[in-house]
Formats: sequence, C-alpha cells, structure tokens
Amino acid sequence: MNPARRTTQAATTALVLATAGALLSTAAPAASAATTCTSPVYKRQFFANTTFSGTPKKTDCDTAIAENWGARAPATGLPKDNFGVRWTVTRDFGSGGPFALSVAAQDGIRVYVDGAVKVNVWKNVTTTQKETVNLTVPKGKHTLRVDYAAWTGNANVNFAYTPRTSATVDKVRPLAPTGADINFLVQTADAVGIVSWAPNKELDLAGYRVYRRIAGSSNWTRAGTTTGLRFTTNQPSTGDDYYYEVRAYDKAGNESAGSTDQGPVPTDDRTPPTRPVLTAEGVEAANNLSWAASKGVKTYRVFRQADNENSFTKLTETTSTSYSDTSARYGDPYDYEVVAVDAAGNSAASNVVSSTRSIAPPSNIAVTTPSWGVVFTWTDPLGSKTADYSVYRSRTSPVVSDNNTRIDCTKSADGTDASGNTIHRCTDYDARRGVTYHYVMDRVNTAGRYSGDSSEITVTRPGDESPPPPVTGLTAEPLEYGVRLNWDASTATDLDRYWVYAGDPDGDHCGSNHNCEYIATVNADTTTYTDGPLPANGETKTYYVIAVDIYGNSLTYEDEDRAAWDSSVSQVTYTELDLTPTVVHEDTAEWYLSASANATTGSGVLSWSCVAYSTVTCDTSGFNVYRWDGSTGTYVRLTEVPLAATTKRYTDLTAPTGTTNHYVVSVVAADGTEAFTNVDYTVTLPSEA
Repeated sequence: MNPARRTTQAATTALVLATAGALLSTAAPAASAATTCTSPVYKRQFFANTTFSGTPKKTDCDTAIAENWGARAPATGLPKDNFGVRWTVTRDFGSGGPFALSVAAQDGIRVYVDGAVKVNVWKNVTTTQKETVNLTVPKGKHTLRVDYAAWTGNANVNFAYTPRTSATVDKVRPLAPTGADINFLVQTADAVGIVSWAPNKELDLAGYRVYRRIAGSSNWTRAGTTTGLRFTTNQPSTGDDYYYEVRAYDKAGNESAGSTDQGPVPTDDRTPPTRPVLTAEGVEAANNLSWAASKGVKTYRVFRQADNENSFTKLTETTSTSYSDTSARYGDPYDYEVVAVDAAGNSAASNVVSSTRSIAPPSNIAVTTPSWGVVFTWTDPLGSKTADYSVYRSRTSPVVSDNNTRIDCTKSADGTDASGNTIHRCTDYDARRGVTYHYVMDRVNTAGRYSGDSSEITVTRPGDESPPPPVTGLTAEPLEYGVRLNWDASTATDLDRYWVYAGDPDGDHCGSNHNCEYIATVNADTTTYTDGPLPANGETKTYYVIAVDIYGNSLTYEDEDRAAWDSSVSQVTYTELDLTPTVVHEDTAEWYLSASANATTGSGVLSWSCVAYSTVTCDTSGFNVYRWDGSTGTYVRLTEVPLAATTKRYTDLTAPTGTTNHYVVSVVAADGTEAFTNVDYTVTLPSEA
C-alpha cells in the first residue's frame, strides 16, 4: 500500500481481504514517471475531477483499496472535493468461481470486471454506503477497475474481492497443476521420490494432493497432502512400477483433475510373503508341525528353541508344509517357528507355538449328571496303563489346565472292561446346579510320562435355571452429581445380588442388541444405588436393575443360559438436572482448557495450553479463571488479578462439592481485553459420601 496516504485500521482490514487466497502477496513499488505495477497490486490514478477526464494528477501503485481521507485532499495538488481515483489490476483467477465484491464508500463507487459494471453505487451521500455483489468469475485472466468519486464532505472508500468458499456455493474445481516432475534420491534402502509442480492461480486454493498408481492399474492411491510446491515420499517396496500425479484442491473441498502422469518409476521388491500360521501336536514319538502354504514362497525354514536356550536353532529347510521333530526330548517343552522365504529373499516368520512329546490323554470319556454331582468314566488307552490323572474345570472355554482350575474329583474304585482294560471313575461334587462348565483331563502312565489335555467336555448340572422376577418400584432421583436409584426388595428366595445397567432411552429394549453399559453390582440386602460422579447436563438416561440368584440366573444375557434380555426387565427413564451455563462465551482464544476434580479434596484442578500453530498467537499478558454461578446466572472470577503469563495451572480450593462446576479461562491481552477458552467441568460427590 502506498505510504504517501494515511492508513487506517479499516484500510488494514481491507488489505487482508483483498489479498486473501493469494499464494504470495506483493509489496507496492514506488511510483515512477511510467508507473508499472505488478499484479495483484493495483495501479492507482488521481484526477482533479469526478469524470476521470484529462491527465491524472498522480499515478502510483496500491496493494489494497482502503482509504479514509476525511475532509482532506487525497494528495498534493488535488482538491479536497470533486476529485476522482481509479484503481485497475489484471490478474489470473485460475479456474475462477464464485466471488463476493464488497464496497463501502462516501461518495460514489463503481466496480468493473472486464469493462462491465458489476457494482454501481454512484451518488453524493453524507454517510458511508455499503454493498456486496456475488458473482461468478470465469477462469483465466480478468481486469478489475474501481472508480471512486468524492464530491463534497468527507471521503472514504473500501473495496475487496474475495472467493466464496462454502461447499454449498463453490462447485468449481481448481485447474489441474502443471509442470509436474519427479526426481529420486537413494536414502538407505528406500528410493525417495520428490514430486514438484508449478503453483496454481486460484485465490481459494487450499493445497495439493499427490497420488500414485501401479502401472497398468487405474486405481489411484493418495500418497500425501501439502500446501507447498513439492512433496517427498518413500517409494513402496512391492517390485511394481508406479505413476504419480498431482491434484489441487480448494477451501470448499473441490479437487482438480490430475496433472500429467509422471513415471513409470520402478521399485525394489522388499515385501515379505504371507506369514505362515503354524500349529503343533505333541505325540509320544514326535512333535508334529503343520502350516498353510504362503503365496510366492520358495522355501520354509523350521526353527526350534528349548526352555533352557536363548535363541532358535534351525532344524531343516523344506518346500513341504509339515515337519515331524523326532529329535525333541520326551516331556520337554519346545517353541517352534517357521520362516517363509520368497525368491527375492524376503521372509516372514510364523507365530511361535509350543509343543511337548507326550502320551495319549484320556479319551472316550463318558459323563453322567446324577443329583449328587458330575460323574466321569473313561478307559485306559490300549497298551498304556494309567498311574494317576487330574481333572480341570472352568466356566469359560478353552480350559487352562493349571492349579487354579484343577479340582478335587473324588475317585471311585477302578474296575475293568471285557478286554481287561482299567476303567477310571471320579465325581465332581462341587459343580453348581444349572451352571455350564467345561472340563479337560490329563494322565500320567506307569513309566512316569505325562499326557497333554483331553478333548474339552461341556457339562451342565441339573438345577435351578429360573431367574428371579423383575424388580419392582424402581425410581430415579436426579442429583447435581449423578442419580440415586431406589427399588423394592426382590421376592426371590435364592437372591444373590442386583446388577445395575444404563442404556439408550431412544433405542429398542436394552437387551435387543446388547448395547447396555454395566454400571455396578449391588448386594442382595441393599435396594439403593447412587451412580456418580456424573455431570448434571440435562441429558435423558435409562437405568435397569436386574435381580440375580445364587446360580447366576437373571433376566439378562449376562446369565450364561440366556441369549438376550427378558422384555420384563425393570427400567426407569429420567432427565438429569441441567447445570449447564446459560451464558456461553465464544471460545476465540487459541487455548484449550482441561478440568478435573481432586479425588480427595474435591478441588477443581484446571490446566490449559496453547493449541495455535503460531507462537505469536500464544502471546498473552496473563489469565483469569471463572466459575459459573447458577444462582446468579453469571461467571464469577476466581482470580483477583490475572495470573502470570507463564502460569498454566490453577486449583480452585473453594469449589463446592456434591455438584457440577463449570469453568472457563480468559486469555488477557496487553490492552486488557479478554478472549475465552472452551468451557470444561468437574463433578464431585458430597463431602460426606
């Protein structure tokens, strides 16, 4: 902007608007006898009349149209009334699109695009007149001309042309980038591609996206996004050839067509083959390994590690998908791994599995469920005598056979079958009625060799499978820190506990899609529960209370025998108290506030941090802390004077307990003005809770 004239705050604002969207701003050069101004800078001409006739009294360059001459002459040699100023500029609008032409002037102003009048506010007035015209600018270069006439009185003029970037308005795609090129460097084992291109001319340009595709394919994959004119990317390591292209995108989300394809670019094959999925079975003679074939594999390498070894040892290399390790010591556990190797030398290791050579486990196990327990009967494998055996039980599958699941299965006297093989029998007296259990067995033979686990057996002991009836009298009392539930005591004689859940009040029944949230378990002798601390923000919620008997039976799918919730489950829907502030400050500060309550004292612990990209935006002279007072409907300032600019934390020792407290922090500028962060809250239980 030419420094010969006075610059106002309004002029500064107009400068920002006039240059918005440009990739580069250009400073106005000094005027000369033959004035040439580089686009997008305006050429400005001053006339001693309002008809723009004759030779201009002065010609210079101007970066923006934003003047307030008041009752003074605009320049030396010009009158203070009845003068005219003309601005002209020719610039490239790229793909064009929707623009807003905004004027504010006292007195007259006309705006021309390529010689056609688009804004015409041409009259002598005593106050500033404003107008905005929306229009679509075609692609390419266009000339803007602004004529301003000052007849009498004060003189001021502002003009800006800005792209309209709303996605609902701007449907014009940017032009495809030109001048795309790609070069490569070698950085360690990766080929690094550097893609560069010429800048687009669109004023609403947001950035560029770089895409690549495999040669012979039409499927483009985005490699990255940038606001610059070059992009660096590591090449894929698939062995394929790739093409690259660049697309521009604007602030409305419109994306251009692609630039000229660059390539093909070859890549090395460093992609490993599919990872083998390894399984192992230990038998008395060997540990038998097997795995599914991997695509493109040339060979498989089999590795083994014993418990007392620190690394794997290669056993063999094979093209088969199975291997029997007969060299493993009997009874010792081993870890195994198979590595698939392709023709390029890329490799992928399988999962690690453990296996131990062992005798055959108990098999052909028969189960009966008389009233006293679960009875197991099985016969020794042919030619293998059993010295002892163990039984393991779990309510979940698969069963982990260890000391935690090992049970006291009371053994009965052994017998023999018709072939003379020993029959073993034991009874689990502790299995609960109506509960499903999973069992496995192992054994040790007369030579002292142990087996692995038998096949899993699932047993449900007959018993009570009827859930307690629905809870009655369920009510919800909203609190400032949560909700208090009350209900009538269950009439079930075998009641064990209550379950509390929360669900979606607007959806189907809570159990229809298993979408309820478990909240708590309440003892059978208690008929009240307080859920908190929870914010009192006026939301509507539904709670469910379910009675559970000693067998685990209930009206919910949490009962192992039930696939969904019973439709008669008791529920109550309520609306929370609403302590949300009724006054909302616009969070204009580039700072983020986080609030939490001290679990011991209930004090509000606040911290904040700057989230701006620019350190200049983070500058401040201090901070004020406010807490919402619902009784007065105002924010109460907690800090007598602003906290130091280096302070990023504050503890509210006066915070009320048993309620929801809302906080906001103001960022104080050097002139004393305040910008506000987001609002955050804390919730505490009453001090006696």
